[in-house]
Amino acid sequence: MSDVKVPPTARGAREKSKVTPPVLPAEHLERVMAWGGATAGMSYVYRPSTAAALHETLTLAQRSGRTVGLRGGGNSYGDAAMNSENVVVDLRRMNRILEWDATTGRIRLEPGVTLAQLWQYVLEDGWWPPVATGTSLTTMGGSAAMNVHGKNAFRVGPIGDHILEFDLMLASGETITCSRQENSDVFHAAIGGFGMLGIFTSLTIQMKHIYSGLLDVETTTQDDLAGMFAYFDDHVATSDYTVGWIDSLAAGKHTGRGDVHRANYLAPGLDPNPSQSLRLENQHIGPNLFGIMPRSIMWLFMRPMMTDAGLSLVNFGKFLAGRVGGVKRYRQPHAQFHFLLDYIPDFKKAYGPGGLIQYQPFIPQATAHDAFAELLTLCQRRGLPNYLTVLKRHRPDDFLMSYSVDGFSLAMDFRVTTENRQRIVWLAREMDEIVLRAGGRFYFAKDSTLRPETALAYLGAERIETFRALKRRCDPGGLLETDLWRRVFG
Repeated sequence: MSDVKVPPTARGAREKSKVTPPVLPAEHLERVMAWGGATAGMSYVYRPSTAAALHETLTLAQRSGRTVGLRGGGNSYGDAAMNSENVVVDLRRMNRILEWDATTGRIRLEPGVTLAQLWQYVLEDGWWPPVATGTSLTTMGGSAAMNVHGKNAFRVGPIGDHILEFDLMLASGETITCSRQENSDVFHAAIGGFGMLGIFTSLTIQMKHIYSGLLDVETTTQDDLAGMFAYFDDHVATSDYTVGWIDSLAAGKHTGRGDVHRANYLAPGLDPNPSQSLRLENQHIGPNLFGIMPRSIMWLFMRPMMTDAGLSLVNFGKFLAGRVGGVKRYRQPHAQFHFLLDYIPDFKKAYGPGGLIQYQPFIPQATAHDAFAELLTLCQRRGLPNYLTVLKRHRPDDFLMSYSVDGFSLAMDFRVTTENRQRIVWLAREMDEIVLRAGGRFYFAKDSTLRPETALAYLGAERIETFRALKRRCDPGGLLETDLWRRVFG
């Protein structure tokens, strides 16, 4: 970006506030909550639908002495999309498909386009998003800002590896185009840069060509963590997707037991009727479970089971059912395989009014097994077992603020109550030490507890300073901020 001239922001939002700043209208003041429901704050929320309106919002924030945080679908578990007592720009109304080439699979879209919009737009032409998160409600701007991954991260990397180009609005209102050839340093820092360098106004992404609306799926159970790792090692070379679901309450020799799901695309000719399986109506998750129970109220029935005893019983029953049935093989629509969080709308409500905090470390392959075993055992010893535990395989990438490693991640959901909230924070600090000793990293999209010294330990001073230098160039007045930025880097 050395040849890009960034107009100086008029000495930043804070100095602007010294010159009789305008008062932001009260009707824009809203309670903004983290997706996990454990954190909330009041912010002035604006919802621009055009780039011009977005620029006007930035100008208003500067004049009023407020900083600006960016929000897409609001699916970050912690405070990455929150900016308490300041301005939050909700980008969901900037949701147009700008260009689509069904021959090459390249699509250009605005940042508010959701993953649901995207796959529904391209599917019937024989394409699928290269990376799919566990919910289809994420926006593509938010996905790029957090550089999200899916169940195929070990094979295709995060979403950033499939972004060809983007337009980025700087704090000044100027828009620059970034790719691996043009403004490459900003390209590799804004992807995964959690909205601190600028605002995506358009993104060009390469889709994945598919020959069927179905996947070949295999599910099986493993007795312990060693079995889970062995299954991954044996199958990642021949799988397009792999994910493990671990019973975090199982202890002793059963630590880490659970289910593994893997899936593969169908090769040309294997689907006898692709024109039907690629139709949208044959992909959607229906409104009722088993055709009877409305999915929208299922969280009510889950809540009584959200206890150590309840989850232990459910997990053991699930494990036994898998063991009795043996290895299962079947075909499943893409949407039903990927979007498990959409099966039960608002499932997070099952955790109760305190919400949940997720802790997701990424640890190199050589140390992952022992570190995860230590983490699971520590949680049990502290009386804070997590209630949803997901194991994934990853590969490294070349983005500046990357969380990825050649190894594994373990996503752990902790139910938050008034009584245990501080204990979870203390537990997270203990787990940080285990992760750092194992050479691990952390993921800002899921984080609620990371401290500056922990970020410094895994990112390193040089990497953080490189990012800060780019921020000074792209946002010299420090207009773009979030609660996450202030907590970890402020």
